[in-house]
Amino acid sequence: MQLTGAEIIVECLKEQGVDTVFGYPGGAILNVYDALYKYKDQITHVLTSHEQGASHAADGYARATGKVGVCLATSGPGATNLVTGIATAFMDSVPVVAITCNVGTPLLGKDSFQEVDINGIVMPITKHSFIVKDITILADTIRRAFKIAKSGRPGPVLVDVTKDVTGAKYEYTSRRPVQITPKVDTIKEEDIKTAVRMINEAERPFIFAGGGTIISGASKEVTELAHRIDAPVCDSLMGKGGFSGEDPLYTGMIGMHGTKTSNLGVSRCDLLIVLGARFDDRVTGNTSTFAKNAKILQIDVDAAEINKNVIVDACVIGDLKEALKRILQLVPEKKHPRWIAEIDGLKKKFPLKYDHTQLTGPYIIEKLYELTQGDAIITTEVGQNQMWAAQYFKYKEPRTFLSSGGLGTMGYGLGAAIGAKMGRPDKTVINIAGDGCFRMNMNEIATAVRCNRQLIEIILDNHVLGMVRQWQTLFYDHRYSHTVLNDAVDYVKVAEAMGAKALRISTMEEVEPALREALSYPGTIVLDCLIDQDLSVYPMVPAGASIEDAFDEEDMKKDEQSV
Repeated sequence: MQLTGAEIIVECLKEQGVDTVFGYPGGAILNVYDALYKYKDQITHVLTSHEQGASHAADGYARATGKVGVCLATSGPGATNLVTGIATAFMDSVPVVAITCNVGTPLLGKDSFQEVDINGIVMPITKHSFIVKDITILADTIRRAFKIAKSGRPGPVLVDVTKDVTGAKYEYTSRRPVQITPKVDTIKEEDIKTAVRMINEAERPFIFAGGGTIISGASKEVTELAHRIDAPVCDSLMGKGGFSGEDPLYTGMIGMHGTKTSNLGVSRCDLLIVLGARFDDRVTGNTSTFAKNAKILQIDVDAAEINKNVIVDACVIGDLKEALKRILQLVPEKKHPRWIAEIDGLKKKFPLKYDHTQLTGPYIIEKLYELTQGDAIITTEVGQNQMWAAQYFKYKEPRTFLSSGGLGTMGYGLGAAIGAKMGRPDKTVINIAGDGCFRMNMNEIATAVRCNRQLIEIILDNHVLGMVRQWQTLFYDHRYSHTVLNDAVDYVKVAEAMGAKALRISTMEEVEPALREALSYPGTIVLDCLIDQDLSVYPMVPAGASIEDAFDEEDMKKDEQSV
C-alpha cells in the first residue's frame, strides 16, 4: 500500500513491537507527529519537557524492560538536545533508537534554518547512524536500526530523515522483525575447557558481575555458578541486580566506593571470574595492582573489551548466558570453606557504616529498602545520591537499578524513571537525586505529572554539589570553588507549581511517615530531604590508587591521630 514516509516510520515502529515513544515536536518532524496522531490508539507518545528528557526516558524504558527505547526530535537544537542521552546509552550499552528529522534534501549543506549534521555529530557515540534522503530505503533503514541496537553488545542508533522524505509516498509492505539470536559463533570449545580448568583449579575464586549479566539475561546462570563453585560475588554499578544483594555470597559493589570486603576479596583471590564487565577505571583503580594475586578469566560478548584495560589470562568471547550454560555443564560442585570464612570475616570487620545520629542519605535509603522490601525500580542521578543508592538498597532482581555509569550524567534519573514507569507500570519507581542533579532536568516533573502515574522523587538536599565538595574537602584543602548552592530555590514550591505533591523532611522521625505517604500516593510526589552539606560517601579509593587502599572515616581519624 502507498504510505507517506512519516506513516512508514510509524508502521515500522509497530512492526518492531514499539508501544511507547518519547519526544518533542518541531517543524522538520511535523509529518511524523501528524502520523502519530492517526496512530495514537496504538502507540503512546510521551511529550517530555525537553528533548534530553526524552532520550533519558527512552534509555530508562529500555533498561527497565529489556526492549528498545525510542525517542523523537526535530532538526537542529531538537536533535542536538538528544546527544547527552545518546552518549549515556552508548557508554552503558543500552538499546535506543533515536529518530530525528532534518531539513528538506535541497536545503542540506546550506546552513538552512535549524539544520545540523546530527548524523555526523553522533557517529562516535552510536553503534551506527543513518541519514535517509531516499524514501525507497526508509523502511529497511528503520528495521536495520532496531536490529543493530539489539544485536551483540546493545547500544543506541540514530536515524535522521529529511522532511521531504517524510512527506513523499512509497509502497509499504509489512515485515516481521528479524529475530535477534545471542552471539554464540565466537564461543570456542577450547576456551570453555580452559575456563572450566581454571575454575576447577582455583581455591579462592571470586566472581565479578558486570552489566553484561543483566543485558544477556544471565542472572540465573551467574547465581548457579556462584553456588556451584562456592565463590563470593561482587558487582559493578551496572551489574546491580544481576546477582541478588540478599544472597549470602554477595559482598557488595567493587571499586572507588565499593565495600572493603569486595576490594580486599578481589585483591586476595586466586581466580577472578569477570562476567560482562569492562574493567572501568572506577572499578579497577590502579590497574597494575588490580587482582594482583589472581588469574583473570573474562567472559564478554565484545572482543574489543578483552585486554583493553586489564590483561587477562583467559577469555570466552560471546553471549554470557550461553557461555555460562556451557561452563555449567562441565564444572563440578566444589566447596571452599576457608575462603568463604575469610570473606565472611571481612564482612563482619568492614561493614558499611554511617552516622546514625542525624538525617543522612544512607538512613533514608535503608528505610526505603525496608518499606519496599526491595520490590521497586530505583533510578538515580549521579554523585553521592547514586553511590548511597548503590550501597544501601539491596537489589534482588535485574533491571531494578537504573543509573548512568559510564558517562555519569547528572539529570539522567528523573527522565529514566518516567521511562521505567511507562515500561513497567506494575512496579513502584523511585528516583533518588541530589539537589544539584535535580535542578538539571527538574522540568520533567511536569512530564511525570502529565503521565498520571505513580512516581516518587527523593531529593537528598544538601545545598552543595556533594561529591565534588567531598573531593574538594579531601584533595583540594577545603577550597569549595563554586560547589555551594546557596540560592533560594524551594524545591517543594517548584514541584507543587508543576502539579506534583511535595513534602519537606528535615528530621529522622519524619522519614518513615513521609515514605509511607509517598508509597501510597497515586501520582507524582517529591520528597525534599534536608541533609548536612559535609556528609561523605565511604569507603573511598583515591583516583589512581589500588582498590586495596580503600579508606573510611575511621581510617582518616586514625591517620590524624598518628600525625
